[in-house]
Amino acid sequence: MAELNTGGGSGDGKKVRSKKSNPGVDLTAMVDLAFLLITFFMLTTTLSKPQSMPLAMPDKNPKDQVIDRTPIPEDRMMTILIGKDNKILWYMGILKTPRIQPTEAAFGKDGIRREILKNTAYAKKFTDKADEGLIVNIKASDAASYKNLVDILDEMAINKVQLYAIGDITPEEVTLLKDKGLY
Repeated sequence: MAELNTGGGSGDGKKVRSKKSNPGVDLTAMVDLAFLLITFFMLTTTLSKPQSMPLAMPDKNPKDQVIDRTPIPEDRMMTILIGKDNKILWYMGILKTPRIQPTEAAFGKDGIRREILKNTAYAKKFTDKADEGLIVNIKASDAASYKNLVDILDEMAINKVQLYAIGDITPEEVTLLKDKGLY
């Protein structure tokens, strides 16, 4: 690529100057190195792993096995019904004779979080053990979104509710949601 001018010139006594040419740079090695580095980093890095919430679910019982039905104290039982349009209906006790009547709430610190905290303090009045508190039964309707269910599970983690379950919604609860315009 380099050129050397060794000619004597035209013979008129002038100094012979070589032509200045722009040197060419071969980028083949640099491109190869760049692709090798890109390939190396693509293979050695890990993409963000999906985050999941630990959720313990019971095993499916065979039909011939007897299910242990431990009675739940109604004073410690809170049921949360998830309806449409990011609305929640909750009550304490059982639906036929609730300790606290069904009440509508929204998501967030001024909504369901405040109610969970109040009901946790209410439930601790009815137990003598320090580790026992509120028991929450979460029931999502067909009109509820998956995001709302995840938000309620996040509220359980934020409020440190130790006992909660995801249950099936009953026809009576669906009727209640329809009466309140949440289904």
